[in-house]
Amino acid sequence: MYSPDDTIVAVATPPGRGGIGVVRVSGPAAAAAAGAILRAGHDLQPRRATLTSVVGAPDLERALDQVVATYFPAPASYTGEDVVEISGHGSPVLLRQIVEAVVRAGARLAEPGEFTLRAFLNGRMDLVQAEAVADLIEAVTPLQARVAFDQLEGTVTAAIGAIDAALFDLSARLEASIDFPEEGYHFAEPAAVAAETRSLQQRAQALLAGARAGRLVREGRQVVILGKPNVGKSTLFNRLLGAPRAIVTDVPGTTRDLLTETAEVEGLPLTLVDTAGIRRTADAVESEGVARARGALQVAAAVLLVLDRSRPLDDEDLALLHETAAADRVIVVNKADRPPVWDAADLQDAGPRVTVSLRDEADPAGVRRALAELLWAGEPLRDTPTLSNLRHIVLVERAAAALARAADAADAAAPEELLLADLQDARAALEEVTGKRTADDVLQRIFTRFCIGK
Repeated sequence: MYSPDDTIVAVATPPGRGGIGVVRVSGPAAAAAAGAILRAGHDLQPRRATLTSVVGAPDLERALDQVVATYFPAPASYTGEDVVEISGHGSPVLLRQIVEAVVRAGARLAEPGEFTLRAFLNGRMDLVQAEAVADLIEAVTPLQARVAFDQLEGTVTAAIGAIDAALFDLSARLEASIDFPEEGYHFAEPAAVAAETRSLQQRAQALLAGARAGRLVREGRQVVILGKPNVGKSTLFNRLLGAPRAIVTDVPGTTRDLLTETAEVEGLPLTLVDTAGIRRTADAVESEGVARARGALQVAAAVLLVLDRSRPLDDEDLALLHETAAADRVIVVNKADRPPVWDAADLQDAGPRVTVSLRDEADPAGVRRALAELLWAGEPLRDTPTLSNLRHIVLVERAAAALARAADAADAAAPEELLLADLQDARAALEEVTGKRTADDVLQRIFTRFCIGK
């Protein structure tokens, strides 16, 4: 792990050029290190933006850039330490020179996620909120950002904290009963313990109830577009992306390989895969494309099966219907602008289907809605605290299982020591979620996925 006694520095804005770039300095010597390269003529005032210039080294006078410096004294800063943020022009060259100057003044380069790690270690946020910072930065849809910000605001923390507080109270009463056996005191009757434990288990299960939807929002899913050649797969792919990513021609077999892009569909971040048209072919390259399409089907969360209703359903169409029958799929009945040869109603028990004309529809909204409903599986995102991180879900499941064991033991009038052991297991799992009990290697794994500067 990193030493919390060092003063660290990094560029806090994304790589590349921009109107502004921010260099963040944090640690016990932040004000001194930053002040050594600033030419403000006075000490920085807390929480007051100061227009000044910055030089390349403490002993140089020639300015590198005109900047705005802001000093946030501990503990009222992002990291809970003294922090100085230097906002200059967004040139990578200038920002790198400012960072190098701060290093020469006594700081060291920050590791990925080290600023947020220090915020966690200094009690500015718990581990759920720290992980939410990374999720918020990485959000690509408004729904992802909403879930991450809710967690950053502490909704999940509050729900878990309430369960943990009730567990602490119940555990304390059980321990009191164990400590005074001769006096015959029972601070928690078995029936009451069983009822309270069942109630806490239900609260944990309520948190888990939205976990599938939360993971769907956070992680997204892979959706494969399948069909014969020239049924409109690539056109659908382009329409869902809102960009002409795939080549579309009247020549069958234009798409030979897998095309993969990320798209937002009804708030969900989906990885869309356009595939080669599935048919029998002697062409070696096209055959490989068909094989890859079938391989993509095996790992997809959902399938968009495109059929052409202006042509009769043939053996290849029927084979695809059979091959995807076990998958979560939406059947897209295309070319509604042409006279139909068959009717979508003929596809009995085939699952959700949408009739479209991809030639006329710039945005196939019906396909978007049907796909989102399929992936939600009747479990829309709720306004209550939502678990989306797999680490949190596994730990809350562990706590719920321990509470179930404790409730069963209480029903069987088991010794209080056994009940207490299960309750302590539940508390340990919940405290690992928020970071009260977390191994150093887990913290390192979590924070190394952050970008440098955050």
